[in-house]
Amino acid sequence: MTTQIGTLLAITPQMRNLLIMLGTIVVILLLIILLFGGKSPFMRFMNLFLEEKGGGQGGGAPMRGERPSRRPADEGVQKKTSEPIVEMATLVRKSDDRLRVIESTGQQKLLDEYYELVFVTRKGQKLKIECSREAYDKIPFNQQGSLTYKRNTLVKFKYYEDTVYNN
Repeated sequence: MTTQIGTLLAITPQMRNLLIMLGTIVVILLLIILLFGGKSPFMRFMNLFLEEKGGGQGGGAPMRGERPSRRPADEGVQKKTSEPIVEMATLVRKSDDRLRVIESTGQQKLLDEYYELVFVTRKGQKLKIECSREAYDKIPFNQQGSLTYKRNTLVKFKYYEDTVYNN
């Protein structure tokens, strides 16, 4: 009986190597979870180096389909999220970029129209919001209201006299 138990407990070299390898894999996985888990001190330290700074201010060429940034380097950059954001803000600046083409027949047309509104929030953050031509024309300067935007695009601006939607 004892010889049978002794042969069952005898570990072959292949079995020992397999157990060592499995143990090593478990230890490595535990280290990965502890070091790279969401709120670990190590990850917070690594995020200092991995964070993107300034979306488009790096001096490089803009990505395909992205408009070149004309903002000074000292202006803040708003957060980009896919959810609509609502903030109290005041319109302080309007800017547009249009290409006007005049044909030999006298016909005029606008190409590549781009309209941008700059708002200042109650916290002093500057928001650059892209909008339609109608919204650009309708929103008055220095008007405080409830600004709803998604990413960098206007959804609506509601103030005392009116509500302006981005068409």
